[in-house]
Amino acid sequence: MFDVRLMMSSRQILGIRFFNGDVDEAVALMSEQGGFLVAPSGTCFARLREDATYRRALVAADLAIADSGLMVVLWRLLKRQNVHRISGLKYLKHLLRNLKGEGTEVFWILPSERARQKLVDWSQREVFSINRENSYVAPRYGSDVEDRDLLALIERNRVSNVIIAIGSGAQEKLGFYLRENLSYRQAIHCTGAALGFITGDQIMIPDWADRFYLGWLLRLIAQPQIFIPRLRRGFALPWLIWKYGEKMPVARSQ
Repeated sequence: MFDVRLMMSSRQILGIRFFNGDVDEAVALMSEQGGFLVAPSGTCFARLREDATYRRALVAADLAIADSGLMVVLWRLLKRQNVHRISGLKYLKHLLRNLKGEGTEVFWILPSERARQKLVDWSQREVFSINRENSYVAPRYGSDVEDRDLLALIERNRVSNVIIAIGSGAQEKLGFYLRENLSYRQAIHCTGAALGFITGDQIMIPDWADRFYLGWLLRLIAQPQIFIPRLRRGFALPWLIWKYGEKMPVARSQ
């Protein structure tokens, strides 16, 4: 777990301890101490009542950042407390800038071959050194996430930073699995679609849209068939915050 600095700059919401500092502090903490970071979106919190493995992964995260603008606004309105929003996109941009400056190698976990090619194309434009051997196209995981092939690959390469860019739910479970099973400590960044926004594998999200919490709207316009069902899950968030506040929501099976 992180040190006293993190304990003093956090806000507990729905059983998850969210970091309440700025993005540069978050990047510095991960760079200095490793562990695994999560950035749950507003549509993810309904899973806390449905998926015990997902609950365990989020609670066990070394650093959770408040990616959800809806959560930040609701907490301010209902609890009269401020939470510093750090979107996964903003965090990843700052992280990549730091890693590029340091020349640090990264291991990339991607959702498809198309995403891997987009990453390679982006790296050539940005002069960001990428070793293709340090990339992995993840399979479609089930409810329990275990990947011994991936574990062996990371162990062999011994890269200090792992960026997981697969879908929410699976990525947090995978990050937790890697942290618990790798023989050395590294920084595992679960940032989901944020990498696709940067490389062009997903719709581009301009800084102004991210700053005003409008990334979800651009994604909805671009791919309504995908994001309308996901946004419905976000309707549970106001009720969850009102009912449970700082506590972890009760699982449906209980």
